[in-house]
Amino acid sequence: MYTIVDIETTGNGIKGNRITEISIFKYDGHAVVDEFTSLVDPECEIPYFITGLTGIDNETVRGAPKLEEIATRILEITEGTIFVAHSVNFDYNVIKNELKGIGIDFVRKKLCTVRLSRKLIPGYRSYSLGKLCSALDIPLENRHRARGDAHATVLLFEKLLRSEGAEPVFKSFLNARSQEATLPPELPRETFQRLPPKPGIYYFKNREGSIIYVGKAINIKKRVLGHFYDKSTKEVRLCRETADIDFELSGSELLALLMESAAIKRHFPIYNRAQKRTVQQYGIFAYEDRKGVVHLAYNKIKMVPRAVAIFYSPTACRSYLQEICETFGLCPKFCHLQERNGGCSHYSITNCKGVCRGKEPIAIYNERVKVAMESMEVKYEDVCIKEKGRTLSEDAFILIKNGVYRGYGFIEKIAGIRSEADMEAYLQPQKNTLETQSIIQSYLNKNKGNISILVEKVAQ
Repeated sequence: MYTIVDIETTGNGIKGNRITEISIFKYDGHAVVDEFTSLVDPECEIPYFITGLTGIDNETVRGAPKLEEIATRILEITEGTIFVAHSVNFDYNVIKNELKGIGIDFVRKKLCTVRLSRKLIPGYRSYSLGKLCSALDIPLENRHRARGDAHATVLLFEKLLRSEGAEPVFKSFLNARSQEATLPPELPRETFQRLPPKPGIYYFKNREGSIIYVGKAINIKKRVLGHFYDKSTKEVRLCRETADIDFELSGSELLALLMESAAIKRHFPIYNRAQKRTVQQYGIFAYEDRKGVVHLAYNKIKMVPRAVAIFYSPTACRSYLQEICETFGLCPKFCHLQERNGGCSHYSITNCKGVCRGKEPIAIYNERVKVAMESMEVKYEDVCIKEKGRTLSEDAFILIKNGVYRGYGFIEKIAGIRSEADMEAYLQPQKNTLETQSIIQSYLNKNKGNISILVEKVAQ
C-alpha cells in the first residue's frame, strides 16, 4: 500500500517551513482507495513570492485547520504505507519536522518518483514533475497546488509501477541498505557508489554540470553521505540541486585543505560561503607594563605594533600561547590566558615560578619571555613538507620558497628528490593566499617532523 503525497509550504527552509496545503492519495497498486486534501493554517505570514508561485495567500488559509487538528488524519491515512513523493525527502522531512514540533513521531518507508523515473525511464533531460508529465502525456492540472501535483504524481507512479523491470527496482529501492531514499533525487546511485573512502576533495554539480559546492574530506564517501543526512536548509537545497559528484584524491588532509581552497577560488561555487569571507588575521605581540614585566598577548593584526607570530583565529592564538606558557614556564596571567587580580590560578598551567606574586625576580622572568619570543620568530623560508601520496607508491610534497607557498606535487617514490630542480619538475603551481597561509602555518606549528629545510636536506 502506498500514500502519494504533495505539500505546499511557506518556503522558509526545512526547519522554518510551515505547511499551507497537503494532499494525500492512498493507492493500493491498482486504484486510489482513499484521499485527504486540506489547506493548513501555517500560523505565520506567507511570503509574496510563495503566493506568486502557488496562489495561496494569508486570506486563502484564514479559517483553515491548524496542523494539530489534522495530524490524526495524516497519521491514519499513511499508517502501514510507503510514503511516495516527487523529491520525497523534501515533503517527508517537512511533514516529519512539523509533526515533531507538536510532539508526534513520524516514521515511514519512502520512495522517490524522481529517482524511480531516472532508473526506469532514463534519457530525459529534466525530471521535474512538470517537464516529466509533459514528456509522458500525463495530465497535470493546478500546478503548484497540493492536489494537482499529488494527482499527477499518482499517474506517474502508476506508470512507473508497470514499467519493464519495475519489480526488482522497487525492491532494491525499498531495501534499507540501498541508501536510495537518502540520495539526492537527481543523483544516480552509481555516481555515489564510485566515491572512494580516501582523502581528497569532491565537487557537487547541478544538472547543467556547473560546480555548486566544493568540499574536502579524509574519507570522501563518508563525508558526502553526511551531506545527505544533514537536514539544515542549506544542505537540503544543495542536495536537491546535485545531479553529479566528481572527486580528486589528495593522499592527506593537508593536501585536501590546500586543494579545496584553490578549487573554491577557481570556481566560486554558490554554496561555498566560508572562504568567500575576508580572513581575519591575529597577531601575538609583547609589551612591558609599568612594573617592567613583559606580557604576551594577542589582538587583530591591525591593532598589533609588531607581531611575533600570526594566526587566523583567537582560538588558535590562545592555544599557541598556552603551549608557549607551559613550555617556557611563563605566567598564565601575563600571557593573558586569564584575566584576574592577584596571582595566577590557571586550571591546567601550574608551573608559574611566582612572578605574579612577587616570588620571582622580574628580570629572570623576562629572560624566559625573550627566549620564548625567539622560538616564535623562527621562520620557515625555504622548506619542503612531505606527505602521503595518493597511492602507496608515491609521495606528496608542498613547496615553500622565501616564505611563500609555491604549490604541491606528487612523485613516485622510486624517482626520489635529489635537488630542488627535481621538485620543480613535478610542482603544480598554486596561488599564495591568506587561506593557504593559515592552513600551512597551522600545519607547521603542529607537524615539524615532516618538514625538510631545502638548503640542508634536498641538496644533499
